[in-house]
Amino acid sequence: MNRIKSSVGILAVVFAFAVAVEARQKNSPPPPPQATAEYASAANPNARNFSEFVKVGNMIYLAGKLGTDSTGKLPTGGIGPETKQTLENIKATLEKNGSSMDNVVKCTVMLADMKEWGEMNVVYNTFFKKERLPARSAFGTSGLALNGRVEIECMATLK
Repeated sequence: MNRIKSSVGILAVVFAFAVAVEARQKNSPPPPPQATAEYASAANPNARNFSEFVKVGNMIYLAGKLGTDSTGKLPTGGIGPETKQTLENIKATLEKNGSSMDNVVKCTVMLADMKEWGEMNVVYNTFFKKERLPARSAFGTSGLALNGRVEIECMATLK
């Protein structure tokens, strides 16, 4: 008889718990929708083995950009002109995809030579408002694609 009472007691507790969980779920807000990603490579069958950008929720993540022009060549003159062209490329990609330089929240700068950081920084700062500077990391590499001097990747919010 004691065994039956214990089993009934356990069942009562389990039932009460299930009722409480169900009531709580009914009063809870629905879960947020899953963010979906939009890949630039999905829209471009000729894309390289990476996406130029990926949009997730209200963010856009840009792959590293070099300072190449429309022909794929780097400008002459070193780090200054390359940084300017790199940031122009970033600006164009952002604006074409619903964002802007004012919406950039984080940049990562990769330099072929850390000694050129100061020259890069002078040009870099002309692309951002002083009161809206994005968070930034910079590091030296053992080399960049196309023998570039600088590569920059960014994250930005969408407008």
